[in-house]
Amino acid sequence: MVQVDVFTDRALTGNALAVFSDGRGLTTDQMQAIARETNLSETTFILPGDAAAEKQNGIRVRIFTVQEELPFAGHPTLGTAFVLRGQSGAAEVRLALNVGTVPVRFEDRPGQAAFGEMTQKNPEFGSTHDPQAIAGVTGLTPADFDPSVPIQTVSTGVPFTIAALRSLPTLQNLRLDVKRAGEYLARSGGRFFYFVSRETVDPKARLHARMLFYNGEDPATGSAAGCCSAWMVAHGVAASNEQVMIEQGLGMHRPSCIFVRATKTDNQIINVRVGGNCVEVLRGEVSLPA
Repeated sequence: MVQVDVFTDRALTGNALAVFSDGRGLTTDQMQAIARETNLSETTFILPGDAAAEKQNGIRVRIFTVQEELPFAGHPTLGTAFVLRGQSGAAEVRLALNVGTVPVRFEDRPGQAAFGEMTQKNPEFGSTHDPQAIAGVTGLTPADFDPSVPIQTVSTGVPFTIAALRSLPTLQNLRLDVKRAGEYLARSGGRFFYFVSRETVDPKARLHARMLFYNGEDPATGSAAGCCSAWMVAHGVAASNEQVMIEQGLGMHRPSCIFVRATKTDNQIINVRVGGNCVEVLRGEVSLPA
């Protein structure tokens, strides 16, 4: 097992990920139990297979939170590809996830941690939401939301409802009723909320973001950042192909820097890319009863 910190160039920051290099022989229930044991946002299991199939479809990987298996997630994709790249030295690593094949391309930058960028599925834009309805399940008021952009559900593999708030302090002080929020999202087609603000701590960041869910708060959410990148380009928060940074995890003392960009062509958003640095922090073994 290798543990890495993702969307950061400094150990003990960013979003931690446990990667098991060979999950063959483990049942789904065992993988889920191990993910609960690590108690991280996500844990991944690499399932080495036939070389020809891996060349065509990518290396099979399964992603688990403490509660469920996910079809896709951003920091597990980037972190797992980083671990595999350490074994092969390849400039590109392709992962076969439940959502399909996701490529991750790496750059070597002198004096810096490895930088990888994944290409996510083209976005699917879902419904827009009434601020009054969102306020009712978040403890906010309609006036807390940024009126210049819509609250909208977007998916590049997992549907996130992007909600922009007017002020950074409002976002920093947000306390989400996860049960009520989950009930609303189940009715409206989302999976999680991704709250953002154009007011940031780092002036180089385009957005400050938070993602609160059943396991607490996520220090960096690459899948949500991909959805958010598409949302930004669609609604003029970022230009087509402009790489911008989303800051996340600061209130948790796990600062993360997520670099995103997407392309707008013929009124469609395509080529969603999410990137960041990654550093290894520990290696170990897990012993299971026979």
